Amino acid sequence: MERLQKVIAQAGVASRRKAEELITEGKVKVNGKVTTELGTKVTSSDKIEVNGVKIERENKVYFLLYKPRGVISAVSDDKGRSVVTEFLPHIEERIYPVGRLDYDTSGLILLTNDGEFANLLMHPRYEIDKTYVARLKGIPQREKLRELERGVVLEDGKTAPAKVKFISGDRKQNKSIVEMTIHEGKNRQVRRMFEAIGFEVTKLKRERFAFLTLHGLNAGDSRELTPHEVKQLRTLAETGSLT
Repeated sequence: MERLQKVIAQAGVASRRKAEELITEGKVKVNGKVTTELGTKVTSSDKIEVNGVKIERENKVYFLLYKPRGVISAVSDDKGRSVVTEFLPHIEERIYPVGRLDYDTSGLILLTNDGEFANLLMHPRYEIDKTYVARLKGIPQREKLRELERGVVLEDGKTAPAKVKFISGDRKQNKSIVEMTIHEGKNRQVRRMFEAIGFEVTKLKRERFAFLTLHGLNAGDSRELTPHEVKQLRTLAETGSLT
């Protein structure tokens, strides 16, 4: 069972706060009866009407997308650029991305119509690990990478300690590949962290989100999460562990 105002909000009728106002104003009916109690809980079989119009409840869906570079993590763009939902045109539900990946960053992003699930995964206190592979201009010394592991100061505050792994370096071409795992979601955080230690990111890809990977997918491909994966993500976010 779920709270009535939450169901109304998830149906896209109004925000949670506006839904509460509609309820207290007597504009909501449950199974034909006006309901003004905010604590009311409903099941999937209950008929809900707002201002005389029956709301249609969507099934909750969860997808993993390998976002290509040059795509916006949004459902629309006023500049006419490609958005992530264009890669799942067969989905009837009104899905949206969980968090964001920068326009010029590729990799794993989740999409859903489950607002509670999305908020759970995005909230920084739940510390969901996200792993990126960055191609850098230049080859950082070990001490520079330790700065990232300790956390670096950005204009919007100090970052939490990161997990960093040097993958490879090419001295002739003066470039390197470094893997970094963080659980925060500051704007362009990975790029800015490398800039803070003096290195430019020329290419960036998110390869893992928690235990999920891009295995078997090419850029632009997607797949539906299994019920077990959704359950594991909830457990991980709520407890910090898969057990």
